[in-house]
Amino acid sequence: MDQLPLGEILQGDCIDVLATLPERSVDLIFADPPYNLQLQSELFRPDMSRVDGVMDDWDQFQNFAAYDAFSRAWLSACRRVLKDTGTLWVIGSYHNIYRLGAILQDLGFWLLNDVIWIKTNPMPNFLGVRFTNAHETLIWAKKDEKARYTFNHQAMKGLNGGKQMRSDWWLFRRVTGEEKLKSEGRRAHSTQKPEALLYRVLLSSTNPGDVVLDPFFGSGTTGAVAKKLHRQWIGIEQEPAYIQLARERIDKIQPEPFEQQLFDVRSKRKTARRVPFASLLERGLLIPGQELYFRRKPELMARIKPDGKLVLGEQEGSIHQLGRDLTNGSPCNGWDHWYFRDKQGALRPIEDLRKQVRSENGE
Repeated sequence: MDQLPLGEILQGDCIDVLATLPERSVDLIFADPPYNLQLQSELFRPDMSRVDGVMDDWDQFQNFAAYDAFSRAWLSACRRVLKDTGTLWVIGSYHNIYRLGAILQDLGFWLLNDVIWIKTNPMPNFLGVRFTNAHETLIWAKKDEKARYTFNHQAMKGLNGGKQMRSDWWLFRRVTGEEKLKSEGRRAHSTQKPEALLYRVLLSSTNPGDVVLDPFFGSGTTGAVAKKLHRQWIGIEQEPAYIQLARERIDKIQPEPFEQQLFDVRSKRKTARRVPFASLLERGLLIPGQELYFRRKPELMARIKPDGKLVLGEQEGSIHQLGRDLTNGSPCNGWDHWYFRDKQGALRPIEDLRKQVRSENGE
């Protein structure tokens, strides 16, 4: 398959279908695989009404070894089609998430976060023999430790009242009411996920036009949210009834026309034209030999070399490299951490000078 089947639901076993897709072609994968719940019989409430649990054939595995072999196969297939800059999200419960996490690490993925979806309306433990299971876990991973990836930090702060987004997500109920898809008066899919959950996943780790793949497409929640956010999507599903359900659902969605300024939530600093630090010297905004102060600390004073590198004692490097050295290897954006003295003697971040350059260039 030379071209990606964007906006299509591909019928078949996900492992077989993934093998037909081009290598390194997908920006993000969201996977909601079988949980291997190991339910042996029907469950009843105290009033003897039947609990509509997950008894589908696709959630049945002979033993843990069979489940692990299946998981390793589909995760390996996902890794092949994922771009080097892409990330993978997988959701599960205590039945399977720890097994998936170990397999991800065995395959070379680097775990970024485990996110806890705390349900505000969990199903009670009707037998009263254990705690009510009130959450599910999402693992967010990149392809390897050194890989670059997308994270829209500022957008997540916007969703969280201006505060840094935490890994415990409280806002999402189990799918109920009008959002729950029905077929012949009954729920159409036993593990339909809320759109609010996928909204946060896609907004945090993709940008408009990115390709999102869901290898267990089910009722199509991933495709529905991707379409609303102007992301490209591909679904893989083996059950014909689910495919029809998802197609009808997604076809009804009419997103607002795309506008880059409206739908692109990336930080303006990330998308702005690159300004080399040395260009500040060429423009005369800084001069060779001038002093810069790390985090406004006079005792951490470096001096600027003509080529734009900084020297502090025996240490030398770029504004970012030297900053990392001074923070014991922690990530450091030198534009924010190095300060200069302006003509009035006030300490200001060199980021102010970068903004000045961009403003002069009409940005």
